[in-house]
Amino acid sequence: MGRRPQPDIRERLLDACTDHALAHGLPDRLEPFTRATGASARVLIYHFGTRDALLRAVLGQARRRQVELYGDLLSVRPGEAYTDTLLRFWTSMTGPDGQPYLRLFGPLRESAEQRLWPGFRRVATTDWLGPLEEGLRSLGRPDLATLVLAVVRGLLADLDATGDAERTDRAFRAFLDAIEPRAADGQRAPAATSGPSTASRPSASAAEDPRGAL
Repeated sequence: MGRRPQPDIRERLLDACTDHALAHGLPDRLEPFTRATGASARVLIYHFGTRDALLRAVLGQARRRQVELYGDLLSVRPGEAYTDTLLRFWTSMTGPDGQPYLRLFGPLRESAEQRLWPGFRRVATTDWLGPLEEGLRSLGRPDLATLVLAVVRGLLADLDATGDAERTDRAFRAFLDAIEPRAADGQRAPAATSGPSTASRPSASAAEDPRGAL
């Protein structure tokens, strides 16, 4: 009777491959993953089946990490204006914590073939609408979710093309001020919520079925 892949070993290999992909991007060959894991290509194929299956699993694992990182940032916080919540979300996404995800998922969003992730561009466009609608409901404007997402995606494309973080940050702050102007004391009204947010978060169920990203 042949040996079966062991889930704990597979998970350790997947974590190491995901760390490498977030730091360096998806490799064209298995060799970078073998160096990152200390395992042979044969061992990786044994646990994941094919190279493409491993790449899809890596994308799914990276997606789960991104959901964990950004999920709480998009949730309504009692006593905090949701526009301030969105500013923290933007700052994290464009900062050191978020850049690895933008680098990893960006090429997939631009790819017309989408071989590893069929339907990626559609999912990446709609994936965050639920959490944004829930958060913006605290301002009485859940209808702004599509606009907010479009502004975020547009400014991310601008930042990627120009590297001008100061200008794009200033533009996003101006957009937030248009949504909810500050009072005379410079403060925004706190979010109107009676309890912890129940914002729906993007699902990241299976490594082989990763969801979209900003």
